[in-house]
Amino acid sequence: MPENLSSILDSTEPTLLTTGWGRTEGPLWHAAGYVTFVDLAGSRLLRWDTSGQVRMVRERTGEGNGCTRDHQGRLIMCEGADHRRITRMDADGTVTTIAERWQGKRFNKPNDVVCRSDGSLLFTDPELRLEPALREIGFSGVYRIDPQGELHLATDACEYPNGLAFSPDESILYVAISRLDHRCFEEEQQGAVCTHRRIRAFDVAPDGSLSHNRIFCDMSSADPGVPDGLKVDTAGRVFCVGSGGIWVIAPSGEVIGVIRMPEVVRNLAFGGPDFRTLYLTPGGALSKLEVKTPGIGPRSSCGVGP
Repeated sequence: MPENLSSILDSTEPTLLTTGWGRTEGPLWHAAGYVTFVDLAGSRLLRWDTSGQVRMVRERTGEGNGCTRDHQGRLIMCEGADHRRITRMDADGTVTTIAERWQGKRFNKPNDVVCRSDGSLLFTDPELRLEPALREIGFSGVYRIDPQGELHLATDACEYPNGLAFSPDESILYVAISRLDHRCFEEEQQGAVCTHRRIRAFDVAPDGSLSHNRIFCDMSSADPGVPDGLKVDTAGRVFCVGSGGIWVIAPSGEVIGVIRMPEVVRNLAFGGPDFRTLYLTPGGALSKLEVKTPGIGPRSSCGVGP
């Protein structure tokens, strides 16, 4: 029997947790019972706990964006401005740069990051987010930092790589593709259908290398919003922020449905004690939805965090 959203969701209307911030991004659940998220416009990292309180964790994040935890539980962040780098923050607040250049050239604007169970990190670096005069690399890339800290170009075959996530067994890497080129921005402004919104999939070898690049799901649409953050649940379904809301996609690539949102959501993350809560970052807010199947959270081995 075909799946539908009612069999997947416990709630269809998001619950607002906090609002009044700049453009929110990078939600991340922590085992101690709180969520960190970034105010991208304000370049700060914030922490919301279940009492409803929000406090500042870090300022001057350089337009911090997507976040995850590494294998030791430390917070990993993509920073799109200033140094254009990937950083690691220890429990005491110490921030360390772990990647900022490819072959001596500065990244474009690192966007989102995921941790593999072997401790390696993969992150996206779309070219179009940076004005041409400041570009040093000349392509959009997905990069891998291996467990020894060495940087590798995983693929340069993604038009505008944004969010990314692994399948439950880590044999597939999904990459959200927001657009193709400047013409897509024009289509967005005109309310025209953009046919370049999609998710790509790659096979992942044991050594972390990628192959068999293909289109997993066509997300063409004229609705507001583009393929952005994405996560996967334990049944292998892909939850991808996209046009009109959150697209829920079966492992086959078939669209199960779109969870309509009142405003554009940029990213999402599974969390809660049983990982049946989907935390969302729409507008300048943090909100949540409840789901019936647990999602896949950060693949860290401990709960160290800010």
